[in-house]
Amino acid sequence: MKMATTLQLTTDFSKPIIVVKPSLEFASTPRHCRTSLSLPRFNNIARASSSSSDSSLVSRRHFVSETAALSLTLTTLPLFGSVQPAKSEESALSEWEKVSLPIDPGVVLLDIAFVPEDPKHGFLLGTRQTLLETKDGGDTWVPRSIPSAEDEDFNYRFNSISFKGKEGWIVGKPAILLHTSDSGNSWERIPLSSQLPGDMVYIKATGEKSAEMVTDEGAIYITSNRGYNWKAAVQETVSATLNRTVSSGISGASYYTGTFNSVNRSPDGNYVAVSSRGNFYLTWEPGQPFWQPHNRTIARRIQNMGWRADGGLWLLVRGGGLYLSKGTGLTEEFEEVPVQSRGFGILDVGYRSKDEAWAAGGSGILLRTTNGGKTWTRDKAADNIAANLYSVKFIDDTTGFVLGNDGVLLRYLG
Repeated sequence: MKMATTLQLTTDFSKPIIVVKPSLEFASTPRHCRTSLSLPRFNNIARASSSSSDSSLVSRRHFVSETAALSLTLTTLPLFGSVQPAKSEESALSEWEKVSLPIDPGVVLLDIAFVPEDPKHGFLLGTRQTLLETKDGGDTWVPRSIPSAEDEDFNYRFNSISFKGKEGWIVGKPAILLHTSDSGNSWERIPLSSQLPGDMVYIKATGEKSAEMVTDEGAIYITSNRGYNWKAAVQETVSATLNRTVSSGISGASYYTGTFNSVNRSPDGNYVAVSSRGNFYLTWEPGQPFWQPHNRTIARRIQNMGWRADGGLWLLVRGGGLYLSKGTGLTEEFEEVPVQSRGFGILDVGYRSKDEAWAAGGSGILLRTTNGGKTWTRDKAADNIAANLYSVKFIDDTTGFVLGNDGVLLRYLG
């Protein structure tokens, strides 16, 4: 099953690709947040007693104090129907603070990105069509609406966002592709072929009018004209690759269900992806015609993989294990690093610098290394977070976020 380098997305990769001219623009009308009003109860107002003037005096004083408290409460409450930006909560988690967000409970946050030319201006994505915007570096967030998406019956899951200059891209599921050329002030929707192989799970802005898009079936597409046309970067799907190599000794390839569990890109454009069952992993470098499958040398199944700041790989296994590759570049040799995961799975690792990185996982697990990953210490202040932390994102060495379920967002304080 060959993937053509001409311009149309098809499942057999033999026909030209995609796209019609984009025309829809998205307004930036914020959604209104409901404000619940909770008034203090008068539980202890004493009743006047005809037999005791002292008792009556106490009752009157109590009534005056309670009434003053009610008046103060009413003057500090926001007006009904007004949109109040979500703000960072006061209590800090050591080097992180938890940010409250104007979203429903149960939303899983999936990705975050900032405009390079305006580092305080960013966007946060998640399930249930969650799209939030900040203009103060992530301290406060307000919802953004997408009229064309809200008019449909789909409940979109926005998976990935990326900016280069003022240009930005968003992909989601069911298939949706958004593009902006003005730092996200307006978004246009780019129609895609219904024959797109798999769901779009990742996009990377690579230059002016250029981007790289990946699906969970291993298709990689490249555009250089703002998404009007896309060209295939690999010649076949991962399923087709495994059908050719299943007899070459890739353990678990015959059980492959056809999708990735995770995919991560290095700054150099190399990819590492984990199979849906976690029993092997795959890599791809620019110029290679196919994904390259690799056996795992670890007994436990792989949870996630990604790139270290020095160009090497990190690998997480189910049950809380963390491994680092020997040396830099692509390799199948890994060594385990002891971590205090308390038995909970570690789900992601993000590097702030070459030496410092943070790992996050189930039940609020936060781990830190300051020596490139050789040793890790647990941030115990995060143990009380009642959420799974799925993603660690450092925009630069001073701006970082941890994304979790139930709308949990942590901001790095440094």
